[in-house]
Amino acid sequence: MSTLSVWAVHLLTASGAALALGAALAAAHANWQLVFLCLGIALIVDGVDGTIARRINVKERVPWFDGAALDFVVDYATYVFVPAIVIADGGLLRDPVATITGIVVAVVGALYFADTRMKTADKGFRGFPAIWNTLAFLLMVYRPPEFVSVLAVAICAILTFAPIEFVHPVRVVRLRPLTWVMTGLWAVLAIVTVADDLMPGTAVLIGLGITSLYIGLIGIVLQLTRPGRSR
Repeated sequence: MSTLSVWAVHLLTASGAALALGAALAAAHANWQLVFLCLGIALIVDGVDGTIARRINVKERVPWFDGAALDFVVDYATYVFVPAIVIADGGLLRDPVATITGIVVAVVGALYFADTRMKTADKGFRGFPAIWNTLAFLLMVYRPPEFVSVLAVAICAILTFAPIEFVHPVRVVRLRPLTWVMTGLWAVLAIVTVADDLMPGTAVLIGLGITSLYIGLIGIVLQLTRPGRSR
């Protein structure tokens, strides 16, 4: 296999930066549907590029290029920075609270990406895994009272540094089939929500809430019920 395929994978990863820019420009025009369309595509790219990279052994073929570092740069833009803009400028909060909350997301997210302990032994995440794109999406969809939005951001910021585990939807083995089903259902409901310009029907809102709670809490459940865990 030629090195061209390796660079194609790296270009695929880097395309997330273009999607982040598109989302940021859409946010500047308050086009929230386009924002989350771009972030959703970026999420798909992030979900497949690593698998492809490992399959064709990109590290061995071009050892001087750090694909993991590239991935971190792109992930910060799509998972943290653009969502921070959404939270700060999406009409969820009033200034100066909106600006301060956005700054908290941007700074805490940056710190998380530098934490070498972020991955657990069973390939989950230690601490809130900087999925601020998901939180921003849910806040924009449900539009809760201002104090609820601030509280949600504060809790996630605190959990970023807590020894609490969150599931990786693909890599964590325990309950993987159920987690795949719930993640797939969440993805379908999210697509429907974006297609409905973030104003879906009641059934979709309920389903999105249930699947979000599962994905957010199942890691803690697995942590507390891990075989051999000291009591």
